[in-house]
Amino acid sequence: MPIIVRLDVMLARRKMTSRELSARIGISEQNLSLLRSGKVRGVRFNTLEAICRELDCQPGDLLEYDAGPGAGD
Repeated sequence: MPIIVRLDVMLARRKMTSRELSARIGISEQNLSLLRSGKVRGVRFNTLEAICRELDCQPGDLLEYDAGPGAGD
């Protein structure tokens, strides 16, 4: 998948556990784990907003687009 989730990086930078973040934003640890691993098909904007608020970051700090080799050929 060309979208890379960098949530682990931001959690480490903020010295916050996924358990703490899930409690602060009101989603289950299991759903946050799925998001961290990139195994979700989408993310609600209100969830993304809550994550950004709690981690004091921008959406671009959490998500990255990587077209990979041969993109645009």
